Amino acid sequence: KSFPNNMEEIKVEINLIDSHETLALPYAEEGIRAGFPSPAEEHMMTGIDLNKELVRHPETTFYARVKGHSMAGVGIDDGDLVVVDKSLDACTGNYVVACIDGEFTLKEFRIDESNHCAWLMPANEAYHPIRITEENNFMVWGVVTYVIKKVYK
Repeated sequence: KSFPNNMEEIKVEINLIDSHETLALPYAEEGIRAGFPSPAEEHMMTGIDLNKELVRHPETTFYARVKGHSMAGVGIDDGDLVVVDKSLDACTGNYVVACIDGEFTLKEFRIDESNHCAWLMPANEAYHPIRITEENNFMVWGVVTYVIKKVYK
């Protein structure tokens, strides 16, 4: 398919949240220092449930895997998982999953009141901003609330 304004395709695979199951993992409540080491075991607390930590609205939240490089400049990379909440209203500066003219994409959302339009902004110079006007079939599908990255190689 061809995409307007050098827009890249993002495949959204919806994975619904099962908030009824809990998986309490050990949690270092005092934090982990990125500077000088400290004894970590004495700071371990009972546990943390990532469903409760990452998902505020289970009925309207889903996970999606990022496919593409247009948001690499803000650390949202190909293969990352994003947590997307459909119940939140998009504001300027939010990262959103949007559908424009039948195609899904993940970009930064900006409202331009002076020109009566909105913009979907990439975070990679290889991609162009996408101007949204009344002529476009446009919908914000959800606001990205968290990015989950794999750092183990």
